[in-house]
Amino acid sequence: MLDDNQLKVMMKNAREGFEKRNFTQSAELTLILKDIDVKKGFSVNEVVNLPNKSTKTSSICVFASGDMGTRARKAQVDKVIEPDELDRLGTNKKDARKVVKAYDFFLADTTLMSSVGRSLGQFMGPKGKMPSPLPYGAPIESIADRFRGSVRARTKNQLNVSAKIGDEKMDDDQIVGNALAVISAIEKKLPQGDKNIHNAIIKFTMSKPSKASALKQDKK
Repeated sequence: MLDDNQLKVMMKNAREGFEKRNFTQSAELTLILKDIDVKKGFSVNEVVNLPNKSTKTSSICVFASGDMGTRARKAQVDKVIEPDELDRLGTNKKDARKVVKAYDFFLADTTLMSSVGRSLGQFMGPKGKMPSPLPYGAPIESIADRFRGSVRARTKNQLNVSAKIGDEKMDDDQIVGNALAVISAIEKKLPQGDKNIHNAIIKFTMSKPSKASALKQDKK
């Protein structure tokens, strides 16, 4: 199992040779898995609430109208899409792709879920971004706040699971804490838990990857 000491060493290595750019670089964790048969439809698409928020929080788009749309705006979500605009997106693939790409998480009034599926499902599905339903009277403000502090951990290239765990402005302990939260969430989704994790990589957007083996020698 990867522990905080290993992750701290990885963070130190990722910082070495780090060059400032004219944007805030994200920190990303990639877990490389083993002993899993991908032919059996294995996949991970997990939303993980991080203990330490990045300086740039996750973006949220809400499909809603009326009172729910008003409350979503008061909750300061990044975008509210009403039914008319949703219908228009269903006829404009270019704009539909842009919307799906632009936001990290989507929420939808339960009455609009089928409309979202018809209009955007073909673009959201492959990216694992189908919206979470918002029932009548749902506490949008607290839900939005939770998603702002969350990240999506998804399988990439079959046996790789990647997620953003912070940014360069955070201290190493904060990023390591977020990495541990992601690892813990992913382990629960694996057939054999931490035994299915071969190794891990931490890197910033423009830095070299820092790699550490998660394998330990069996005690004799």
